[in-house]
Amino acid sequence: MPRRVVILGAAGRDFHYFRDNPDYEVVAFTAAQLPNIAGRTYPPELAGERYPDGIPILPEEELPRLMEEKTIELAVLSYSDLLYEEVMQEASRVLAAGVDFMLLGPKSTMLESRLPVISVCAVRTGAGKSTVTRRVLRILRSKGLKPVAIRHPMPYGDLAKQAVQRFGSLEDLERYECTIEEREEYEPLIRLEVPLYAGVDYERILRGAETEGDIIVWDGGNNDLPFYKPDLHIVVADPLRPGHELRSYPGTVNAMMADVFIVNKVNVAEREAVETVKRNLRRLNPKAPLIEAESVVSVDKPELVEGRRVLVVEDGPTVTHGGLGYAAGYVAAREYGAAEIVDPRPYAVGTLREVYKAYGQLREVLPSMGYGREQMRELEESINAVECDTIVLGTPSHLERFLRLNKPVVHVTFELRELIKPDLEDILANFLKGA
Repeated sequence: MPRRVVILGAAGRDFHYFRDNPDYEVVAFTAAQLPNIAGRTYPPELAGERYPDGIPILPEEELPRLMEEKTIELAVLSYSDLLYEEVMQEASRVLAAGVDFMLLGPKSTMLESRLPVISVCAVRTGAGKSTVTRRVLRILRSKGLKPVAIRHPMPYGDLAKQAVQRFGSLEDLERYECTIEEREEYEPLIRLEVPLYAGVDYERILRGAETEGDIIVWDGGNNDLPFYKPDLHIVVADPLRPGHELRSYPGTVNAMMADVFIVNKVNVAEREAVETVKRNLRRLNPKAPLIEAESVVSVDKPELVEGRRVLVVEDGPTVTHGGLGYAAGYVAAREYGAAEIVDPRPYAVGTLREVYKAYGQLREVLPSMGYGREQMRELEESINAVECDTIVLGTPSHLERFLRLNKPVVHVTFELRELIKPDLEDILANFLKGA
């Protein structure tokens, strides 16, 4: 009899290990970090012939019932951006119920490409992977290469329709009915005019991407491991959260596997914190070159920030489960002389109120939560209710393209600037010589 398995996390990555394995039967997924997907079904088109009815996606709260009813024999942790104590809390309650607990390693989950693969991952969400990915893509193109970007999956919509997505223009965001969280990641890459793939069936995605270019760039999500075996693994660390590189899952694994470290945001972090992170990374991995870098913010309309009362809207995952209370928008508002950053909490409506309760580090910024149309409507209502002069968008998504906002909007951009040689261009040049 196959062992009955529940996968904690509903993105489907670890399911690829179990799908065609007759020794296991996946009974259910649980939805932990992804809202609005509990109660749905992982579709049979993705689940395969062994699961003609698909696989239910249950709320995380259902796990004790599954264990009590002896429905499952094995629980597999398959989501990221956890601290070690959170991993062990999850493991402990599973083990206490007499159920085995599993973490799958990279060899069991990574696919291999026929093309060279560069991966950009991190020790924690919000470390600044996107700036590094953009820098890598620009360098590759300057060398005459045709890179194709693949973004970590974000399965918020119709999973069957999201099996393989290709983005070539901003209009594709509408075609795929992307959430704000997806737009935040996809829009900057689309604006670079680099072919971008995303979706749930990451083997089909890889095979499609391989037909379009000569090198793959994996743009990781959260602090997860690459889904494809990298030939060059770049890992970004964040000195705004010193010490997390030693106790985050699977961020610490990324650090141990790294070929290159980038300690980002050194221009906004305390020097002592930067040195702490560097020492910790050296403990984990003494061989990987380490680059210090700044995250340089700018705004498109500084006159709408200086001396004004502003609302700061930040990238949602960074300031929620990423653990930061602010990000680029807040930094830009301070640097460009805002008279006041208005507290948005009294104006929040609906689920956004619950977000503030769940994430106590949030105070002076509004997270750009938009995991579905209703939450996007709540975000629009919350923004418009704030009494301020200007909306400072720290999120990479241009919210005014699909939300009706009643105040002037300022866009914040942030780019990577390396401070140490060898820099990324040097490292990529050496890598390409041997690729």
